[in-house]
Parts: sequence; C-alpha cells; structure tokens
Amino acid sequence: MNAEHPSTATAGAVPPPAETRPDVNNANVREDVAESGRCALVHLPTGRTCFLPLRHPGPCEFHRPQDVGDVLAGG
Repeated sequence: MNAEHPSTATAGAVPPPAETRPDVNNANVREDVAESGRCALVHLPTGRTCFLPLRHPGPCEFHRPQDVGDVLAGG
C-alpha cells in the first residue's frame, strides 16, 4: 500500500497527531521544527536543520541551529 494514497477504509479518517509525523520520534528530526510544518531533518554530523516545508521537492537546505528561533518566530 502506498502511504500517499490511503485505502478507502481510512480515506475519510483524520489520523491522530502521533500518526501524522511518525518520523518525529527519530533522532534525526527536530520535534519543535517539525511541529511547525517544516521538514526538520537534522544533519547529525553538523547539527544543521532543514527548514523547508514538509515533503519539499529536491534536497534539504540545512541551516545553523542558532537560526531555529528566527524560523519558528516566523522570520
């Protein structure tokens, strides 16, 4: 089954928040950034985070951890 195309039994159901982003439990995803609807993938060797929208096309664009506050504040 393809996750992009839910089955007819679950097509109208709204998933609980825990099932919306199951990847948030991974060490390579920042939970605070993921909750804002962004990719939030962390490059573990550098600690940089991708702030692009969730499921963005193309490669991630990683930014310094210090920039997270500006992004979450809407800047």
